[in-house]
Amino acid sequence: MKILVLKGSPHIKGTSNTLVSEFIRGAKEKGHKIEEIDVAHALLHPCLGCDRCAINGTCIQKDDGNEILNKILSSDCLVFVTPVYYFGMSAQLKTLIDRFYAKNSAITNKHFKVIYIACAWNDDDMVMKALDAHLDILTSYLEMNEIGRILAKGAGYPSAIKPSYLKAAYELGENLEV
Repeated sequence: MKILVLKGSPHIKGTSNTLVSEFIRGAKEKGHKIEEIDVAHALLHPCLGCDRCAINGTCIQKDDGNEILNKILSSDCLVFVTPVYYFGMSAQLKTLIDRFYAKNSAITNKHFKVIYIACAWNDDDMVMKALDAHLDILTSYLEMNEIGRILAKGAGYPSAIKPSYLKAAYELGENLEV
């Protein structure tokens, strides 16, 4: 399976990237083809809502977004990776998702397999509620087939990630069907 990992953390060696590294290790061992995009450090401008793309064309923005959208469309599975900031995904990842508008029908019609991996500093139960709901709506609206979700709480720095989350990420990658 061709898997595209969309990393939305500005912290290259942060918790969400540490956790997804375990997923990638497991998926590679199983024989999946993995491509990673550091969305957080890509040149991405926000959707202007100008409709120049006509919902199925090329975005007017001249940045990395159009190339990333094309890579998305050539993949079988998307892995969204983000830290949790103020109860939601990072602005960097959200900016990319907003740009899905330019390829909305193509994305919806593809019925992607999707995985979500997020890390939050806080260990409180409420920290993931808003993100969890947003991911449910996003999955439904884009007609994606969710095959995994890891929402790691209490993971403010890499050594604080509970071993059970690291194991779950590895096993998620290892147990994907080819």
